[in-house]
Amino acid sequence: MTQHTVRAYDEELGTLSSKINQMGGIAEAMLVDAVDALAKHDVTKARSVIERDAQLDSIQHDIEELAVLIIARRQPMANDLRHIMGTIRIASDIERIGDLVKNIAKRVTVIEERFLGVRSVTGIQHMTHLVLGQVKAVLDSFAQNNPDLARHVWLHDGEVDTLNNSLFRELLTYMMEDPRAITFSTHLLFIAKNIERAGDHATNIAETVFFIETGEQLSGPRPKGDSSVFAVSGKDA
Repeated sequence: MTQHTVRAYDEELGTLSSKINQMGGIAEAMLVDAVDALAKHDVTKARSVIERDAQLDSIQHDIEELAVLIIARRQPMANDLRHIMGTIRIASDIERIGDLVKNIAKRVTVIEERFLGVRSVTGIQHMTHLVLGQVKAVLDSFAQNNPDLARHVWLHDGEVDTLNNSLFRELLTYMMEDPRAITFSTHLLFIAKNIERAGDHATNIAETVFFIETGEQLSGPRPKGDSSVFAVSGKDA
């Protein structure tokens, strides 16, 4: 990021970046706790995740207010303007990740514990591990001003989609074998989709970081591999 003669300007830009890192840390912790709550059927932890979503909303609001103030006061150009506008977009994507994780936690509170021994929970934990890696890497790319790392995240988005497809097929088989598990398996399908969509938002952030640092858009179609019937769902049920 460019160094400026007005120290306060650099401090304001630094505050924006710091708040993005804060949001990212909260979102990562929420995702870890939500899936841990699922595996252990810890309803108390799930409710804690739901409550923490308000923190992300509040920080996003702070970022937007500060960004508008900086634009009005400093009239930024070129790199600085891309950084400020990109920060607003990144904050929005992190806030959406928080919303998706909150949806996961809500489902944990209504799932029947007796079905939690199925292998599909392990598959969801694996998906979560991949998405957490994406989120951490893309936040690192933002903090380090590293477009190459952002592009790496963008190129590997299809791995999560492939795992989601596999989990989808496994859960369908499980439902056909044991109709009593249909409700539980449906919850898991939506949970998996929410995790996959969180990975999509990490990829959105990668595109934004790349644009901030280079002034160019990542070229070519985004790598995708999601062919499940849940791929077209716009919002969680």
